[in-house]
Amino acid sequence: MKSFRKELLIHTKDRYAIVRITDWVEEALRESGIREGLCLVNPMHITASVFINDNESGLHADFLAWLEKLAPYDPKGYRHNVGEDNADAHLKRTILGREVIVAVTDGRLDFGTWEQIFYGEFDGRRDKRVLVKIIGE
Repeated sequence: MKSFRKELLIHTKDRYAIVRITDWVEEALRESGIREGLCLVNPMHITASVFINDNESGLHADFLAWLEKLAPYDPKGYRHNVGEDNADAHLKRTILGREVIVAVTDGRLDFGTWEQIFYGEFDGRRDKRVLVKIIGE
C-alpha cells in the first residue's frame, strides 16, 4: 500500500465559480503510479466545495442560482458576518459538500457516465488550495 499527495492552487476572479478539475486529478493519479485504490479530493477551505456532476454550463448556472436562493449573499444578514461578509459561502459549501472520493480501477478514475470533478468557489478572488490524496497499490 502506498499513498500520494498533491496540491492545486486555485484563484478565481469572481466571488462564485465552478471550475472543472478532472484533468488535474487525472494527472495526479498518473504521477502517483497507483493502479487500484481510492482518490480523495477536497478543498482546504471552509468556503469552497469539491463535487461530482455533469460538465454542462447551464447546469452550473443552475447550481449557482439555486445556492443563491438558499443562502443569499447578504453582508449584514448573518450573525457570522462580523468583520467578514462570507457567511453565505459557508452555507453554500455545506450544501454542496466538502470532498469527493473516487475509486481508482486499473489506473483510472472509475467514473459513471458524464461524471466529472468540480471545485465550487463561494468566496473567491484569492488563492485557495485543493488537496488530492491517493491511496492504493
